[in-house]
Amino acid sequence: MTLRVLGVDPGLTRCGIGVVDVERNRRATMVAVGVVGTSAGQTLDRRLLVIAEAIDEWLDLYKPDVVAVERVFSQMNVSTVMGVAQASGVVIAAAARRGLPVALHTPSEVKAAVTGSGSANKDSVTKLVTKILRLDAPPKPADAADALALALTHAWRAGSGAAASATGPGKDSLTPAQRAWAEAEAKARRGR
Repeated sequence: MTLRVLGVDPGLTRCGIGVVDVERNRRATMVAVGVVGTSAGQTLDRRLLVIAEAIDEWLDLYKPDVVAVERVFSQMNVSTVMGVAQASGVVIAAAARRGLPVALHTPSEVKAAVTGSGSANKDSVTKLVTKILRLDAPPKPADAADALALALTHAWRAGSGAAASATGPGKDSLTPAQRAWAEAEAKARRGR
């Protein structure tokens, strides 16, 4: 069975969107990737409408099982947080209209899932997304790679049971990054 995840790196200027299929053995394949762009010169309502229409189109075209969205990060400046939150709301509402589950993942969760380090830089994430998905070239811009990383994070975390596998059967089938992420998650759960 394959899990299809639509990942969204929300933003008003650039909203990254990526779709991946992940098999039970954790092999991931990119289905589609892109970026929805809006101009700062447009009114907020027009910008959100452009994002909403693009998300609706992607949801209808690719029919994901789940939508993974980057959780709003509060240490950004206020105007950036507002734009990200507004774009996130549009995406979450579009998924809800279709009865699709939505998962929110922090930037550090995504970095840890893909690279094994929650403090990895964008270049490292892009490099490993390219390798994991067996792409000929890195997805550009970084928002596109981030969307794919979000989709991978969710699939590995919830869809394929990577965290549970980290200490049980199948541990050897995890990549080093998946193993590090799953072990960190298991440690965090034990510390609660």
